[in-house]
Amino acid sequence: MRNAMLAILALSAATVASVAGSSPAAAYDYPYCLQGRGIGIPGECSYASYEQCMASASGRALSCNVNPRVAFGQQQPQRRMRVYRDY
Repeated sequence: MRNAMLAILALSAATVASVAGSSPAAAYDYPYCLQGRGIGIPGECSYASYEQCMASASGRALSCNVNPRVAFGQQQPQRRMRVYRDY
């Protein structure tokens, strides 16, 4: 029983360590996106150059475009204006 509990504890610790150590993919930082039917917009944005993107799109009826997140940057939250009324 004690060995089973230690095994479960070790497995849980390994799972937590692997999840905590992984970082999200930085796919949005690349300047070119593969787009087409079934991929959507902005598409698969994992290409550092236009040539890489076009090589991946070759023969697949897909196209390459500029990543809108890179082209337009992160949208800043709009500041709400406070309206004062005289009653």
